[in-house]
Amino acid sequence: LQLVESGGGLVQPGGSLRLSCAASRFTLDYYAIGWFRQAPGKEREGVSCINSSRGSTNYADSVKGRFTISRDNAKNTVYLQMNSLKPEDKAVYYCAADFGSACTVVADAYEYWGQGTQVTVSS
Repeated sequence: LQLVESGGGLVQPGGSLRLSCAASRFTLDYYAIGWFRQAPGKEREGVSCINSSRGSTNYADSVKGRFTISRDNAKNTVYLQMNSLKPEDKAVYYCAADFGSACTVVADAYEYWGQGTQVTVSS
């Protein structure tokens, strides 16, 4: 089971990025997906999640109103749309999957992880 993140990069404050989390060798339909991030010297932080039925989402307070998680089961991909980016959003962003579980931003709940994609917000 493999997850691959993409879409990271360098963006100016106030800008936007859309991260993608694509799965290979399994279908994401039955998995809850979480997005996490880790900045240098800091612990991994839960950013957002979406449950397997596509109905329920959750966001960290730090990103509410700026980030939107969504899933396209036909493309076997989950997205994280990030708007109004701030320098403090700089981190490596990871997606994670857990079979059949409800949405949670607790990292220990997830079994499968991608390798991460770097997001840098700087002028």
